[in-house]
Amino acid sequence: MSLFGSSNFGLPRLKPLSSKRSHIVSVLDIGSTKVVCMIGRLTPREESEILPGRTHKIDVIGIGHQRSRGIKTGVIADLDAVESVIRLAVDAAERMAGLTVDSLIVNVSAGRLASDVYTATIDLGGQEVEASDLRKVLTSACQQSQRQDRAILHSLPTGFSLDGERGIRDPLAMYGDVLGVDMHVVTAENAALKNLELSVNRAHLSVEGMVATPYASGLAALVDDEVELGCAAIDMGGGTTTISVFAEGKLVHTDAVGLGGHHVTTDLARGLSTRIEDAERLKVVHASALMNSADDRDLISVPPIGEDDRDQPTQVPRALVSRIVRARIEETLELIRDRIQRSGFSPIVGKRVVLTGGASQLTGLPEAARRILARNVRIGRPMGVSGLPTAAKGPAFSTAVGLMIYPQVAENETHAAQGGLLSSLGGNNSRFARVGQWLKESF
Repeated sequence: MSLFGSSNFGLPRLKPLSSKRSHIVSVLDIGSTKVVCMIGRLTPREESEILPGRTHKIDVIGIGHQRSRGIKTGVIADLDAVESVIRLAVDAAERMAGLTVDSLIVNVSAGRLASDVYTATIDLGGQEVEASDLRKVLTSACQQSQRQDRAILHSLPTGFSLDGERGIRDPLAMYGDVLGVDMHVVTAENAALKNLELSVNRAHLSVEGMVATPYASGLAALVDDEVELGCAAIDMGGGTTTISVFAEGKLVHTDAVGLGGHHVTTDLARGLSTRIEDAERLKVVHASALMNSADDRDLISVPPIGEDDRDQPTQVPRALVSRIVRARIEETLELIRDRIQRSGFSPIVGKRVVLTGGASQLTGLPEAARRILARNVRIGRPMGVSGLPTAAKGPAFSTAVGLMIYPQVAENETHAAQGGLLSSLGGNNSRFARVGQWLKESF
């Protein structure tokens, strides 16, 4: 199904989960550092105070991860290499789960993710809001966002208005003259999405749905109060750092910068004249994002870059390692701070920031982020999932877990298709449940 006719890339769309049935969900997190495949069993759960938006309990029954090859700053640079890594990761997860995977939900970091808000209004003439009015205003907002070279990943109604009064969550059956909606739309370039799908297809698998990386990691790492009150999740990956802003239970903004943990490693490799893998080890073991007076006295051994046995390791002060690391970390955090400021969502983020992703594990990073972002910072680990091996419980696996959570919130989205509006805003726990029910009935 193409969203904009034959000239545009038709994104695969997830079917809504049944809240009464168990489902097997398979996901693929394709990152610059690693590729992770997770297979999970989603079982219907009772309404609960903890993570109230979740309709299903998630048990991970299979996981496989491989070191990434063929991906640079989130972009596919070598299809063959990516295909073989996908095969290996999926194969390991399948063996552990004891089942075969046909299709997967995949994350998107490439394609210059863009986040825009479109506003549409329609005239009601003093009548009550009916399902057809909602359909009309949502379709109108969706149509504004259609672009020839980009595909819509997510389109989320963030709020309705009646006669200029904003912040209405469910306008059905209310009276007014003008109905408006704000639609948050996340798009990516068609070419990047086609290449992503191609790399999965070449491994004899199909793509069930695509999810923007910042959305996925935010779903996994944020608690409900943060999502409701307003918070930014910053996912520091190997090749990219992504930002997602949530408020009133919904994703309201996303952004990405092409800097990540791998840039810190290459800075170290250049600055200390050592191999990439040795620089990575030095970063993990010795580097810190904080100043420490003892760093000048401590010497650490740096392996030489050559193969010659006579080359001796050099001794450098730990302060030099931390200085190189700190320069890049501060640049990344300052860039994020400026992006949040420029987005206009700074007041919504307030004082709450959650850091997640593999690169967030650097010693002293939360303190550096507190200072530069001038906000409260915590490290976010994936929540509300059982069956994860210990090695996969850290922030590096937030995106993969978020992809598992995504099917439960996918039905909050609205998509304009050729045949009108495909809108299943329903689901018993969704605040658009009644809207969704009316829309379904009116087709």
